[in-house]
Amino acid sequence: MSTENEGNEGTAAQAVPSVPSAPPVPAAAPEGTPASPPAPASPESSEATATQQFQQPEQPSQESQRANDWPPPQSQPAGAWPPPPPAVPAYAQGAGGGGGPVWGAPGQLQTPEAPRKRRGGGLVAAVAAAALVAGGIGGAFGYWAADRNDNNSSGSTTVSASNPQVLKRDPGTVAGVAAAALPSVVTINAQSGDGEGGTGTGFVYDKEGHILTNNHVVASAANSGQLTATFSNGKKYDAEVVGRAQGYDVAVLKLKNAPSGLAPLALGNSDQVAVGDSTIAIGAPFGLSNTVTTGIISAKSRPVASGDGSGGSNSYMSALQTDASINPGNSGGPLLDARGAVIGINSAIQSTGSSAQSQAGSIGLGFAIPINQAKNVAQQLIKTGQPVYPVIGATVSMDERTGGAVISDQGSGGTPAVSPDGPAAKAGLKGGDVITKFNDSVIDSGPTLIGEIWTHKPGDKVTLTYKRDGKVSTAEVTLGQRKGDS
Repeated sequence: MSTENEGNEGTAAQAVPSVPSAPPVPAAAPEGTPASPPAPASPESSEATATQQFQQPEQPSQESQRANDWPPPQSQPAGAWPPPPPAVPAYAQGAGGGGGPVWGAPGQLQTPEAPRKRRGGGLVAAVAAAALVAGGIGGAFGYWAADRNDNNSSGSTTVSASNPQVLKRDPGTVAGVAAAALPSVVTINAQSGDGEGGTGTGFVYDKEGHILTNNHVVASAANSGQLTATFSNGKKYDAEVVGRAQGYDVAVLKLKNAPSGLAPLALGNSDQVAVGDSTIAIGAPFGLSNTVTTGIISAKSRPVASGDGSGGSNSYMSALQTDASINPGNSGGPLLDARGAVIGINSAIQSTGSSAQSQAGSIGLGFAIPINQAKNVAQQLIKTGQPVYPVIGATVSMDERTGGAVISDQGSGGTPAVSPDGPAAKAGLKGGDVITKFNDSVIDSGPTLIGEIWTHKPGDKVTLTYKRDGKVSTAEVTLGQRKGDS
């Protein structure tokens, strides 16, 4: 996998904004109202109706025609139209073998039964006739209602205006979390002495004005450049580097003339994060400050080796993986949980590739330094200004296709691969040994081993599983330490 500089991209220009810092690429209800119910037919009329559907009807007398006119004549007494339904319709009393529910009573779910023998079409015809009558009532009533509305229409429409109210988001929503966190997130602009620079992100670590971010965001301006931090309210402050750890990719800045009332972001516990937990990332992707994206924790303990493109040593982490959109400029920004606590520092992305003319963007594979590790590093940097790394005292191969972390036969510059009297030597490890497990974590390469070691502190006791000449053994190792970046 390729690496890219996300904190140091861009060219010097007086009127052109800085190129944003990018995370380094890892190297490793139905409509209408029901019509009024129709007047059900009597059993005799139902039978007659059924007969009429299957036989040619006789010519009715003039009196019967007038009796069957529908709708009823206007001389009918008021209130008798439409006629109310009887308490129990004819078909509910067994007409045609129906046996249906009482009018208006809810239907009862019944256990399916075997098909019954067909008994004739009397009931079917009666129900069909009732449906036709219901349609007639509905149509007549609809016309009457429409005509009444037209006669009573005043020709004007009154629209009541609602009074807008301020919407308040609950603290547990994404909007609530973002509203609380944004005032404590800054956009960092780093300009080197030769005018090159980029933008990244950081967040307030304490009330004294310390800002936590990535090393690769500030590396170009750490020695002779200029650093500024801009809050979400637009206020900008100069800043200086207190300390930085290239291996961890962590840096601490301090605001010059820091304002009072700074609100540090609450730090969570990255060890308690679970795959599937919600995540919220805040940053300045491609210079767009105060951008909020969401996702989940996709995986934990991802071995990631990333570089800033300057040719220096890589950074190694046992990272939190998230699908929250992270792009160039998100580097150094907080990765929050659903409560708004920081669980990681956005640091790297996996990309399909990039060129000199364009920067890589998010493909849903972002990586963050677990906050438990970053907090330990930040405390050390604030205290001494330099990082302290736990070590095993052995040089391992960086080849990622070895099926483990292979202890080299020789160290850099001809030095021994296993430091005399170092932790590995005291545990009996030798050159050529292949470390396959670190405590309960599987080790598949040198970078994976380093990332796991650096989640601990000097003095911690760990168990290494290794293979030598096909034999598997274990050794207990007390981690040593190395100060500073070399």
